[in-house]
Amino acid sequence: MCGRYAASRRPEDLVLEFEAVPAAGQPPLAADYNVAPTKDVYVVRHARERDSEGVPTGGGHRELRSVRWGLVPSWAKDVSVGNRMLNARVESLTEKPAFRSAARSRRCLVPADGWFEWAKRLDSPAKQPYFITPEDGSVLAMAGLWEVWGKGEDRLYTCTVVTAPATGALTEIHDRMPLVLPRERWAEWLDPAREDVAELARPTPPEFVEGLELRPVSPAVNSVRNNGPELLARADGVAAPADQPALF
Repeated sequence: MCGRYAASRRPEDLVLEFEAVPAAGQPPLAADYNVAPTKDVYVVRHARERDSEGVPTGGGHRELRSVRWGLVPSWAKDVSVGNRMLNARVESLTEKPAFRSAARSRRCLVPADGWFEWAKRLDSPAKQPYFITPEDGSVLAMAGLWEVWGKGEDRLYTCTVVTAPATGALTEIHDRMPLVLPRERWAEWLDPAREDVAELARPTPPEFVEGLELRPVSPAVNSVRNNGPELLARADGVAAPADQPALF
């Protein structure tokens, strides 16, 4: 699963990184080192271009937009359903009514510094948090879906993070992971003309996973009230996940 992550990059840097255009009229989001469900987050999506009368022109561009984390389908009776739609399992993207329409044509990328997972410890009943992030410090792009609920000025944009079975060393911490897309797959994931969801959602390449650092961090991240770059600092002297070979 993916229930917490870090996103500290400035919007102007994300615009350059993803070759996107910022959505008009949105104030910038502050750096967040403990992103939790229902918070506003950035996504990169394909935005259809319209003329002055609101008619689609057939063109489009990548847009950086802030949305609420927790997908609310357009047909939902109220927005509270989004509290249960934080993740979308890749195995059922085309089956579940809440996700299948968005999976065909409303896919997005969710930029992140990395994500948090919790694993059992050998020396304590408490779980140990880990921050999973690229060793080279590059940005992560998690596969996501977006939706819009309501009309006019009451429209609410929301998103969910697609998850998949964990692979490689990540299985030592959790059995699932966000579907992380390497740069060469960003364009195809965002292309609304592509409806071959199974092909688009193929697993994260093993070589990409090998380039991720599994960093033990302080349990301070357990509380959503805590925030700041210190949450990403390595916690030394931490045992490996229970019943698994030592990683550190």
